[in-house]
Amino acid sequence: MGALARALLLPLLAQWLLRAAPELAPAPFTLPLRVAAATNRVVAPTPGPGTPAERHADGLALALEPALASAAGAANFLAMVDNLQGDSGRGYYLEMLIGTPPQKLQILVDTGSSNFAVAGAPHSYIDTYFDTERSSTYRSKGFDVTVKYTQGSWTGFVGEDLVTIPKGFNSSFLVNIATIFESENFFLPGIKWNGILGLAYATLAKPSSSLETFFDSLVTQANIPNIFSMQMCGAGLPVAGSGTNGGSLVLGGIEPSLYKGDIWYTPIKEEWYYQIEILKLEIGGQSLNLDCREYNADKAIVDSGTTLLRLPQKVFDAVVEAVAHASLLYIQPMMGAGLNYECYRFGISPSTNALVIGATVMEGFYVIFDRARKRVGFAASPCAEIAGAAVSEISGPFSTEDVASNCVPAQSLSEPILWIVSYALMSICGAILLVLIVLLLLPFRCQHRPRDPEVVNDESSLVRHRWK
Repeated sequence: MGALARALLLPLLAQWLLRAAPELAPAPFTLPLRVAAATNRVVAPTPGPGTPAERHADGLALALEPALASAAGAANFLAMVDNLQGDSGRGYYLEMLIGTPPQKLQILVDTGSSNFAVAGAPHSYIDTYFDTERSSTYRSKGFDVTVKYTQGSWTGFVGEDLVTIPKGFNSSFLVNIATIFESENFFLPGIKWNGILGLAYATLAKPSSSLETFFDSLVTQANIPNIFSMQMCGAGLPVAGSGTNGGSLVLGGIEPSLYKGDIWYTPIKEEWYYQIEILKLEIGGQSLNLDCREYNADKAIVDSGTTLLRLPQKVFDAVVEAVAHASLLYIQPMMGAGLNYECYRFGISPSTNALVIGATVMEGFYVIFDRARKRVGFAASPCAEIAGAAVSEISGPFSTEDVASNCVPAQSLSEPILWIVSYALMSICGAILLVLIVLLLLPFRCQHRPRDPEVVNDESSLVRHRWK
C-alpha cells in the first residue's frame, strides 16, 4: 500500500444529537473508508491506437465529482429534487403511477434489496393497493416470489406493467413488478408507503438474477447513465413524528444543488449489496483498535432501507464501552403520540451478519451510487443542518499505514452463489430420482436362457438390487 495511502473520513456528527463534553475537540464518531480512484470532471475519450490507456488506479486517491451526464434521456434532474418524503424510522418513499389507467402509490426506496413490489390486496396498515384487474396493461408472468428481509417478508405474484415517475420523467416504462398478496411484519403501523423499490444489483433479485430489476429496466428504456443519488433530509429531526421530511432521489445522475464541496468516493467491493470497505472506527478521536476485518464481518453495506447504523456484535460492544468511557451520549430524538416530554434512543444497534450504514447515517450526506464506475460517493448535504450548523462532515485524505491492505474478510462463497449451488444440486438430485422412478416402473421382460456364469442376469441388476 505505501506510506502515502489515502482514505476517506466520514465524521458522523449526525442527527443523533451528539452531546460531548465541551473540551472534546475530535469528531465524536468517525468512519474511515477506502477512497476510490480519481476521475476528471470531463469524461475521457475512448483510447485510440495512439492514445495510451489510463493506468489502473489502486483505489487510494481523492475523486472529484464526475461529469454530469448530458445525455440523460427523458430525465429531468431538477424535477427530481424533493421527490421523496419520509423519515429514517419509517423510510423514505417516492410517488409512482402504475398501470393503465394509472394508480398512484407511495413506494419505499431501498438500496439493500432488488425487487420492485407493491401491495396487491387490502391490508390494515395501508390506505391503498395496486389492483391488477383495473389495469389494461398488466401482464402476469405466471409465477410468484417470496422475499425475506432482516425484518419482515412478503409473497407476491410476478408480472409486468407500465410505471411513471411524475417528478422526473415524461414517459412510462415497462418493468417487472410483484403484487404482494401475503406478508408478515412488512407493512407496519404508521407507515405511509404501500410498496418497495429495491435499487441494489440484480444478483439479489428473487427468485433469480434473471428477473430484470426496476433500475436496470430504467437505464435501458430511458437511456440514462447507470447511476443514481439520494438525499434524505431528516438529520436532527424526530424519527417518527407526525409529519414527514423531504428528500431527493435522482435517477440517472447527480444534481449539483443537493451537495456542497467535493464528492468523495469509496469502491464497491462486490456487486450485490452496495458493499464497501470500512477501515476503522473512532469514538471521540480514539480508535477502537480492532482488526479492520471485524468492521467488515461479513460485509459492510450502504442500505437506505435500514434505519440505524448496525454494527457487528464485537464492534457494537466496543463502541458502547468507548461511548461510556468518553461520556458521550449517542442518541436520536424520538416523538410519539401523547408524549409531552423529550425522548431519545441509541442510534446504533448490533448486527449478526453485517455492518450496515443505514438511513440515520445517510441523512447526513448526499450519497451517490455510481454503478457504472463501481463506487459509492459521499458529499456534504445542505439539508443536514441544525440551527444553521452542519451535523456531518467529510475530510481527508489521511494515512492508512496502520490499516491492513485488505479489510474485507475472505469468503469462500457469498450468499447469491450459495443459492445458485443449492438450486443446481437440487436439480441434479431431482433428475437422478426421476430416472430411478422411471426404471422402477418399467416392466422387465426376462428371457430364460442357459445360465452363463460370466453374465449377470436381470434379477441381480443394480437398480433392482438397491430397491428390493
